Amino acid sequence: MVETKNERIRVMRIIARMNVGGPAVQVSGLMRGFDSNRFDQKLVTGFCAVDESDYLETVATDITATRIKGLGRSISPRADLAAFIQVVREIRAFRPHVIHTHTAKAGVIGRIASIVSGHSSVRVHTYHGHLLHGYFGKYKTLLVILIERFLAMFTTKLLAVGKKVMDDLLAARIGTANKFAVMPPGLQLDELPTREEACKTLGLDPAMKYCAFIGRITKIKRPDRFLDAVALINSQGTNLHFIVAGAGDLLEYSQERSAKEGLPVTFLGWREDIETVLAASDLVLLTSDNEGTPLSLIQAGMANLPIVATRVGSIDEIVVDGETGFLTDLSAQSLADAVTRLASSESLREEMGKKAHEYTIKRYGVERLVKDHQDLYEGLLSYRANS
Repeated sequence: MVETKNERIRVMRIIARMNVGGPAVQVSGLMRGFDSNRFDQKLVTGFCAVDESDYLETVATDITATRIKGLGRSISPRADLAAFIQVVREIRAFRPHVIHTHTAKAGVIGRIASIVSGHSSVRVHTYHGHLLHGYFGKYKTLLVILIERFLAMFTTKLLAVGKKVMDDLLAARIGTANKFAVMPPGLQLDELPTREEACKTLGLDPAMKYCAFIGRITKIKRPDRFLDAVALINSQGTNLHFIVAGAGDLLEYSQERSAKEGLPVTFLGWREDIETVLAASDLVLLTSDNEGTPLSLIQAGMANLPIVATRVGSIDEIVVDGETGFLTDLSAQSLADAVTRLASSESLREEMGKKAHEYTIKRYGVERLVKDHQDLYEGLLSYRANS
């Protein structure tokens, strides 16, 4: 146990926004799970955009956060500067032993604010993914890399949600191997309703087979590729319906294209009751160009569902190809072939779903996530005290 003058270890978590998604689930699990006798936590975050669902307002209503205007997704020099000044003030007032930043923008503002504040804190940053592929053009990506290289020099510990994410960052010369560690996500899935109850809630027919697409409907997730695959599967006469749980800037495009082409897709919008969506589903499909470690796939595995996904990011650390699902290249045809194979065999779905449950429960439980973070903070503070 680290010596902090008999005080609880003060941890400040900074995240740009708590929109529904993996980072928000992880941060919420840490805020809830930490031992309050040993740790005093403060969450600092911004506001979600109008096309996003706020996890703190819809799911994690029990978690208190300090909201800072301008810390969210949008980039505005004036608003960002105001947010930066406010973060500096929060650090000076709370005097954290550990500052842990999550997501790219908060990682920049939070770590620079920590330096400027003059308060000596252990700095930890988690890469829930990265912006090296599929987000920006060549020169903006280079700027991101240069900023991250600079900030890594002033960060005590760098965490990546998967080995592939860490390897990509190291290959870009962001941080060093001795500063990095892989910290897989951890979560707990609530009890699932019965299939009949779930279908009734969602207005679905329990006699149908359903393939779920869960996540933001935005460019990096490639909803166009998803619809391409749906069109191919539908043209083959496969008896399968698709449900989409999510929203984003490409939702309207996706709805219009689906209606125009007569595709068997039902759009559910944002769903806080992810267990309901999973209980109604027979398999899950992900079509992204890039990913960190998508929690929707971990949740699917915990719900005994096989997965079809593109082999990008750290997905191959969640899905064991050929055992808990299928990983494919980026073509819609490969995705369609894998989905069709699963849709056509109930025994294969059951076998892979059982293995997916066993694998994800063992590897991605929330208790492990909390313990690993508590041990990390105490270890870093002890090392600093003794060095």
